[in-house]
Amino acid sequence: MLQRLVHFLPPRIRALLRRVPLLVRFYRWLRMGKLTRERNMFVGLVLLTVVLGVGATVSRAWAPPSALVLTVLGGGLLLKVRALLALLVVVVIMVGYNNWHDPREVGPGLIATLVITAVLALTLARTRQQLGVQGLRGDSMLLELRDRLRRQGEMPELPDGWDSQIVLLQAGGSSFGGDFVVSVRDGDILEVALVDVSGKGTDAGTRALMLSGAFGGLLGSLQSEQFLPAANVYLQRQRWDEGFVTAVHLVLDLSTGEYTVESAGHPPAVQFDAGSGTWQVSPAKGVVLGVVPDLRCVPEHGQLRPGDALLLYTDGLVESPGRDLDAGIDRLLGEAERLVPEGFRKGAKELVQTMAATRDDDCALILIWRT
Repeated sequence: MLQRLVHFLPPRIRALLRRVPLLVRFYRWLRMGKLTRERNMFVGLVLLTVVLGVGATVSRAWAPPSALVLTVLGGGLLLKVRALLALLVVVVIMVGYNNWHDPREVGPGLIATLVITAVLALTLARTRQQLGVQGLRGDSMLLELRDRLRRQGEMPELPDGWDSQIVLLQAGGSSFGGDFVVSVRDGDILEVALVDVSGKGTDAGTRALMLSGAFGGLLGSLQSEQFLPAANVYLQRQRWDEGFVTAVHLVLDLSTGEYTVESAGHPPAVQFDAGSGTWQVSPAKGVVLGVVPDLRCVPEHGQLRPGDALLLYTDGLVESPGRDLDAGIDRLLGEAERLVPEGFRKGAKELVQTMAATRDDDCALILIWRT
């Protein structure tokens, strides 16, 4: 189809394509190979550039020279670097043609705008080419990964008499963060792990995406007491120099309410005792994941009775620079007192928003209660 289009060009235009060195390669490229999707987009953008460039000499109201910025942006989003450079050559030719036709149409402002846009477009094209994706596929892949991470963090359906709430709040309103949840239910046994990757926002989000799949595969496929040691071995093999990872692991028997909590460098879990109306801090503790080869944790065993609740959270809710961690936990427990009369489901999100209002860090909270 494209080869036939070239043959229909006027003889003078075909002769010009053969004589001008800069256009010879473009002319040969049009005649060779199959018409790929990128070539379609490139030809379309070239034709649009030519139409806008020639149209600016006819009517500036319908085709102003500044409209060439749109083709440059389109090239940055849809083309690879090599094709984009060829498109920029065509843009320069059209700008030169407009300047030759009427020097008043091309000013320093237009040239500066085109140069800045071209730099941004080249940056976009180079990034997409490194990822090996075309068009806007790279952005859609990130959205799919984000949605998959969120779905993986959803709590399994719980039987009557149990309820839960998960709240994740990323720093700076980012879609990605370093806190994530993995959970699995096998009959009456519920396993939940809340993991905190050091850092915040997108920087920690990339590592969280990797770990969520690995930890999700380990959870439920191993004996409950082997989960944190296996996660520690996995991180040891990665040999990351980009910070640390903490985690808290909960195993809950939904038939009896008995539970076991293990912590690996994570802030302590908190249990609400409906009988006494108080929040009790868990003594479970352990070393941060990936630091020592032999991970040993001190678990805590307890039981949730009707009206009781268990609160798991990340340090983004309680840790502040220059302040003691215990002070942050005390403030969290003070705010958590309001959950009891207002209801756990209604107040969980408000609790996270209140605690995170003065902090610039990823925050996560898991609340499981027995009705």
